[in-house]
Amino acid sequence: MRAAICQLNAGDDDVESNVVTAERLIGEAADSGADLAVLPELFAYYGSQRRMRQLAEPVGGPITSRLAALARARSMWVLGGSVCESADGRVYNTSLLFDRAGDVVARYRKIHLYDAEPGQRPIRESSLFSAGDEVVTHDVEGFRLGMSICYDLRFPELYRGLMTSGAVVLAVPSAFQAVTGAAHWEALLRARAIEEQSYVLAAAQWGPWGPPDAGHRTFGNAMIVDPWGSIVVRAPDEADGVWFAELDAGEVRAVRTLLPALSHRRLGNAC
Repeated sequence: MRAAICQLNAGDDDVESNVVTAERLIGEAADSGADLAVLPELFAYYGSQRRMRQLAEPVGGPITSRLAALARARSMWVLGGSVCESADGRVYNTSLLFDRAGDVVARYRKIHLYDAEPGQRPIRESSLFSAGDEVVTHDVEGFRLGMSICYDLRFPELYRGLMTSGAVVLAVPSAFQAVTGAAHWEALLRARAIEEQSYVLAAAQWGPWGPPDAGHRTFGNAMIVDPWGSIVVRAPDEADGVWFAELDAGEVRAVRTLLPALSHRRLGNAC
């Protein structure tokens, strides 16, 4: 399977421009033969919580409908990074998987919400989002895809749960912060790949977001990591674009055979 990860900056208040950029990148992925394209977290807009709450829509709303139409028109799988989903009077940070017909076949609501102060103005995702509570996987072209979002990356138990559910590809659409990204992004992505002996597809945002005086920046460096923990492809710090890798089920089997750590677990499926 040919996979594509997208990188963009959605800190601009011009939501239409952000969505058009995402559509363009998915189109570039399709033109290069990608079976699956992955967008970053909150690709349509990443900024003030007031604005994100205003933009929240149910699945099937304007933004998600455009992704569905694009997946259908280009006959490709699209993992729509994440959007602000409104449901049952709440707002969720939600990742949607569209199949080649444009149908939503999987929905993952971000479980771990980022409430921190990483050397800048505090970020409190829980002030806007409700947390999800489901581990979600789905088959994509014979590869079981495990879904996660950004801050989830720091919680290895989620990825162990995805692997025990059959995942061999782990999606991590992100808007990882620059301060923590410089220290931890690569290390955590490679660790998740090594621990679960799976591919990791980490689409990413880059650049400034939020009020100019807040000092917020996302890290970029979107990357694909193979089941041995090697970086297959890596985007620069600051650039819109699409990066590709061929995913090989045989490579997953080879790594799991060479080093059968997953079969040596002693504490049950949860660990």
